[in-house]
Amino acid sequence: MIGMGVSVVAFVVVVGIIAILNAIRVVREYERLVVFRLGRLVGERGPGLVLLFPLIDRAVKVGLRTVTMDVPPQDIITKDNVTVKVNAVVYFRVIDAKQAVVQVENYLYATSQIAQTTLRSILGQAELDELLSDREKQNQALQQVIDRQTEPWGVKVTTVEVKNVDLPQEMQRAIARQAEAERERRAKVINAEGEYQAAQRLAEAAAIIGREPAALQLRYLQTLAEIATENNSTTIFPVPVDFLRAFMTSMEKRPGA
Repeated sequence: MIGMGVSVVAFVVVVGIIAILNAIRVVREYERLVVFRLGRLVGERGPGLVLLFPLIDRAVKVGLRTVTMDVPPQDIITKDNVTVKVNAVVYFRVIDAKQAVVQVENYLYATSQIAQTTLRSILGQAELDELLSDREKQNQALQQVIDRQTEPWGVKVTTVEVKNVDLPQEMQRAIARQAEAERERRAKVINAEGEYQAAQRLAEAAAIIGREPAALQLRYLQTLAEIATENNSTTIFPVPVDFLRAFMTSMEKRPGA
């Protein structure tokens, strides 16, 4: 009888120690405990040392750190009827642990599903050019819509980033041809602009020479000097009498001549 009594006491002591250990929880700074007592929500506990009533209290631990979640590739039909595959990444965190436990069964899974459906619906309203060129606008629209739907769960979506937009092969070739045509167009415009400026300068030079005939003769002499400098051989140019007459006439018209 004494041995049985000792065994019972030892059993009770062991059960008591286990119950006390289970009643003591250490909660980290980035965690919170949502405590239920006999099924009723008591409140949020932590961080630090938290004491629970054994067999009465049940605690659910919730992390408050930012979660990075990959949204798997989604088949999206854009507004201009182009089928693309788009994946994204969502950054969110729990700001109300009680709501994250009470209002939704699994806030991680629920946020993932909301992100996938929102990705298809929002990006399906944009054309392909907008999807490729205006990422910031699409990211902001996704963040606002997802955050509005997760707000009742105590989940705050801070950032949504579209990562990759996979195009069909034929669409990639079409975009490449379009880009090449655009580069050719710009090259032709630049070439035409250069020719226009050169023609404009030549017209201005011709107007100046028309007003000052001596300018033509000076240009003629400058050309002779350049040829003589570049070539080692002797070059003889006949000088017409009209050239000298025009030059002398121009010199006589100068003041003080």
